[in-house]
Amino acid sequence: MDCPDCGTDPVTFTVPEPLRSSVPGSEAVVALCPDCLTLQPAADPPADPAFGRVHERFPTDPEAAVPMALLLGLLDELALYRTEVSTLLERVERAGVDPLLVLRRLANDPAVDPVVELATRRRQLEQLL
Repeated sequence: MDCPDCGTDPVTFTVPEPLRSSVPGSEAVVALCPDCLTLQPAADPPADPAFGRVHERFPTDPEAAVPMALLLGLLDELALYRTEVSTLLERVERAGVDPLLVLRRLANDPAVDPVVELATRRRQLEQLL
């Protein structure tokens, strides 16, 4: 299943039950496109999702990678998902990863072509925190 927005092979993963309320539609399996950083419903996740395909410095531990991936997928509608984004930011930080640093690295990588302006969203997230 390729990304419907850009055609890139997405990273598919299972969303743990406690995080499903942060996903539009409460999907159990979603896919994050490593190119445009959009989130789509998916099926048949691998046993070990390849989060390293998102970016070389993207967290690979599911405790940080899953909420970070969900966070990226919600950034295009930050105003609508403010509460969910705030919760996800906290979970990423509790897992020992700086989510704003991850966003900066993604924003500075010319190989990533996100649907949102990551530098702008990063500043907005700093205000949210």
